[in-house]
Amino acid sequence: MGTKKAGEEKRSRRATGYVRVSTERQVNEGVSLEAQRERIAAWCKATDHELSKVHTDEGLSGKRADNRPGLLAALEDVCREGGVLIVYSLSRLARSTRDAIAIADRLEKAGADLVSLTESIDTTSAAGRLFFRLMAALAEFERDLISERTLMALGYKRTRGERISRHLPFGFRLGADGKRLEPDDPERAVLARIYQLRLDGLSQRAIVQHLNMAGAACRGERWHLRGVQLALAVPITKALTTQAADRG
Repeated sequence: MGTKKAGEEKRSRRATGYVRVSTERQVNEGVSLEAQRERIAAWCKATDHELSKVHTDEGLSGKRADNRPGLLAALEDVCREGGVLIVYSLSRLARSTRDAIAIADRLEKAGADLVSLTESIDTTSAAGRLFFRLMAALAEFERDLISERTLMALGYKRTRGERISRHLPFGFRLGADGKRLEPDDPERAVLARIYQLRLDGLSQRAIVQHLNMAGAACRGERWHLRGVQLALAVPITKALTTQAADRG
């Protein structure tokens, strides 16, 4: 991970531990805080690292990093010292690979390293860095798959005329089922006016002035530039523009 500069080798032998249990049941029946500390201390002794401190979060979920004071303190220490952050397992560090990689990226930028004892991840070695980068690639692949599935789902909803966000496009209202979009005639009349004004060569700012002077229907008190821009992006407006281009 982090590339060590000359003179930093001594600093790289310093280690900071982090231990966590999330519930009272885990405190009593799972891998206890003391057991985690013992494993961390044993690794430091075997690898000749100086264990400066072990930070603890007891009874806290690993869902978010920003609500775990022990983890925040551990990251601050190890980034300042440029040493190694040691955890019993990645599950103690973060709830997802993505979060663990985000933490590891922060360590890398600070010239620090990460060791997870259960998964045998040790970014102080070339093999450890390679393994972690493979994990990062897999996490990126997972994000891409999620993005693709989201786009496909939105595309399907569009073909069915269903709402895809909390903002209704101008010219439409929700149907009785609360999902499907139905034409809103007064607003569509305004869309037709915006379309015609644009065809007449008016700028978007000029269209805003025209609509406000005419008192055209608007979801706010007055039309603004962003509103006209969004109106021009509404499917019916785009379709009208395309039809006009085809006729020309």
